[in-house]
Amino acid sequence: MCGIAGLFLRRPGAEDALLARAAAMGAALAHRGPDGAGAWADGEAGVALAHRRLAIIDLSPGGAQPMASSCGRYVVSYNGEIYNYRALRAELAACGRPVQGESDTAVLLEAVAQWGVAAALPRLDAMFAFALWDRAERVLWLARDHAGIKPLAWTVLADGSVLFGSELRALEAAGGWSSEIDAESVAAYLRHGCIPAPRTVFRGVRKLPPGGLVRIGMAGAPEERRWFDVLALARETVPARLTPAEAAAAVDAALAESVRAQLVADVPVGAFLSGGVDSSSVVAAMARASPGAAHAFTIGFDDPAYDESEDAARIAGALGVRHTVLRATEAEALALVDELPRVYDEPFADSSQLPTLLLARLTRAHVTVALSGDGGDELFGGYRRHVLAARLWPRLARVPLPLRRALAGAIGAVPPGWWDAVLRPLPRTPRRPGETLHKLATVLASRDLDAAYARLTTTDGVVSPHGETPGDPLTRFRALDAAGYLHDDVLTKVDRASMNVALEVRVPMLSPAMMRLAFSLPPDLLVRADGGKAVLRDALARHLPRPLFEREKTGFSFPVGAWLRGPLRGWAEDRLASRRLRESGLVDAARAARLWQEHRAGRRDHAAALWAVLMLVAWLEARA
Repeated sequence: MCGIAGLFLRRPGAEDALLARAAAMGAALAHRGPDGAGAWADGEAGVALAHRRLAIIDLSPGGAQPMASSCGRYVVSYNGEIYNYRALRAELAACGRPVQGESDTAVLLEAVAQWGVAAALPRLDAMFAFALWDRAERVLWLARDHAGIKPLAWTVLADGSVLFGSELRALEAAGGWSSEIDAESVAAYLRHGCIPAPRTVFRGVRKLPPGGLVRIGMAGAPEERRWFDVLALARETVPARLTPAEAAAAVDAALAESVRAQLVADVPVGAFLSGGVDSSSVVAAMARASPGAAHAFTIGFDDPAYDESEDAARIAGALGVRHTVLRATEAEALALVDELPRVYDEPFADSSQLPTLLLARLTRAHVTVALSGDGGDELFGGYRRHVLAARLWPRLARVPLPLRRALAGAIGAVPPGWWDAVLRPLPRTPRRPGETLHKLATVLASRDLDAAYARLTTTDGVVSPHGETPGDPLTRFRALDAAGYLHDDVLTKVDRASMNVALEVRVPMLSPAMMRLAFSLPPDLLVRADGGKAVLRDALARHLPRPLFEREKTGFSFPVGAWLRGPLRGWAEDRLASRRLRESGLVDAARAARLWQEHRAGRRDHAAALWAVLMLVAWLEARA
């Protein structure tokens, strides 16, 4: 796990100058790789690669990068891990191409030399982003893993030269480029809370999408394509005919294999444990793969509404794993608020970014690698919108739209807090019934399924889903989540928080095999009358008593709405009155002020919209 960066002038350049620029780009990513720095340049082509190393596999100098293939044709700067590198090493040896050295990077280079870039990528069980220079064809390849776990941004400048890096700060460090904020990207950010790929906050700078591959020659336009497309996977996969027991057994076996493969490392490995189904499933598989050696980490909060440490402790005890609870105080969390714009590199407003950063910092004091349960909700139907799509939409769609919109208006006219006060005393009521009802109102008011998805995943409901998607409602929502929200929000959040402290986070739920299996499962086995993620819950029940994990989803966040009225009130008011907010022209300051007044008075909960504005202002101020 590392940070990568570089430049391609697409014309000859002085090698010393190339190395200096590349080294500056690498230095901007030092937090991602504190164990070593390297740079390589080819002056005749005007190309330079930089690398910051976090040593995980092969800690010796033999694992340093940029690294050249044994034939000398390819040079790579690589960020990620290849979990099946030993099997690939054996396959390459059988082809008469032995791999020199012990690192997975060396395996990648020889795989490309043997099969070519496009044919090598589908063979990888991996998370990665890399830049690979082909000295024979004088071509630069940029590639990103199938799920978008590892990041890569790139841009073509006016003179035709190319800059690329794991984070935008690396591009800015290259010099010779004047960054300009893209107002359309900011508008998308204010709707989503993150900036969807391929956009970035800067005009003309693109994120490589999941499964993205770019070929850049000495002349001509870069050639972009997808070597993997989750929407196509979901659309083309025919559901298998499985009983619930067979489906649970298949998921259990696949996750066990994924976790076993992702435990490979030459440094200490642990796992995040929230007490929910996803992380508990990963830790259960880890306990079976490493009896007596599994170590789980949970962050605990003072506020019982957000604290799952006791639930996690019971699960860890039942699994027999070592468990460390890392307690975070409100003061510690508040102290990190001003750091968020620097950590997240561009405007980002998922409020769980704060506890994620806290968890990463505390975990890094004990291990260098951590497994997480991210991806379980998106693949296996764990969100409320999945339950709405699977169980309610087919019935709601038969009700005339005017009638549905009238009912939605009546529900939405009552603030969520009022619904909570009325409904919470009733038996079997969700933790936040007002939020659930408002989501239902959003679906009721939607003209069709695509509009319902757009409204449920944005703050104003004007963004339409992209790409050709599968037909049935649940598969459609899951595929759209995996193609967008998962990497734009969830994986970005975890990557920036963990790599800020040089902690590698691996996601066993998102192995290629797990993704293929998830979309082969019949939708009616994923969401049942008792809720979503039914197959995953059935699989976990093979190892844990259901009462330990069968409870309402808490969510990994902090009480942002209450904090904005309380300890963060002064901080928020200062930023909403900021000169930079007014001068940017990016936000309707008068509307933001109205939202703030309503929120502060407790008349409405505008926490999500306000947090997005506040994170944008804080990012603008951090750039000053």
